[in-house]
Amino acid sequence: MRTDLSGKVALVNGASRGIGEAIAHGLAACGAKVVCTSRKIESVQAVADAIAEAGGDAIAHTCHAADLGQIEALMAFIRDECGRLDILINNAAANPYYGPAAGLPADAFDKTVAVNLKGPYYFMSHAVPLMIESGGGAIVNVASIAALISMQGQAVYSMTKAGLVSLTKTFAREYGQSGVRANAILPGVVETKFAEALTADPGVQKWLSRLPVPRAGQPEDMVAGVLYLVSDEAAYTTGTTLVMDGGATLG
Repeated sequence: MRTDLSGKVALVNGASRGIGEAIAHGLAACGAKVVCTSRKIESVQAVADAIAEAGGDAIAHTCHAADLGQIEALMAFIRDECGRLDILINNAAANPYYGPAAGLPADAFDKTVAVNLKGPYYFMSHAVPLMIESGGGAIVNVASIAALISMQGQAVYSMTKAGLVSLTKTFAREYGQSGVRANAILPGVVETKFAEALTADPGVQKWLSRLPVPRAGQPEDMVAGVLYLVSDEAAYTTGTTLVMDGGATLG
């Protein structure tokens, strides 16, 4: 069954590349009007243009995922220009440091927490009222298997992703009776520019080769799970996590 999102408005942050770009294309292919955001308008405009060329409907808008003022302005724009919000995909993330836990610089700590935890909280907090006005909605947070297992060199990144899973469950519990569902996907190692420090590591490549699905994931591998979670077929699914990792967390 093809997911039908006709008439729905979706917001995807961190949509300029990788998983966010793939999700934006997937939502648009199912009929949603997609608001694509990123820090740099040029890169996200290219994604919106590509969606339009493929026959979809997309708008590019600049928004720093950790800037409350920009998030508030974005939500006002969506209310004025689109009139509703049905879907929120929190994909924007930062991981500026890959190394020993005790060596993390303070500025890297602050940036990781700001983008990965504060940002999604601000987005959800401001999206929920607009979703309720629109008759309900669906939130999907892009977390990580780092929320579940120890990932060497990613102490604070892992902490923020575990926190994002906790936030997902809290929003699901508090706003479910208002018609808002919240779920998270937990990708494994996905081959993107964001994860290149991992995918370039020979040790990680050796580990990937031993997985039940013996490869890194691709951004497109994440799309079907998101489409399910935002669809009416998932109307009874909230507060859950969908692990998409090629079997990495099986042990």
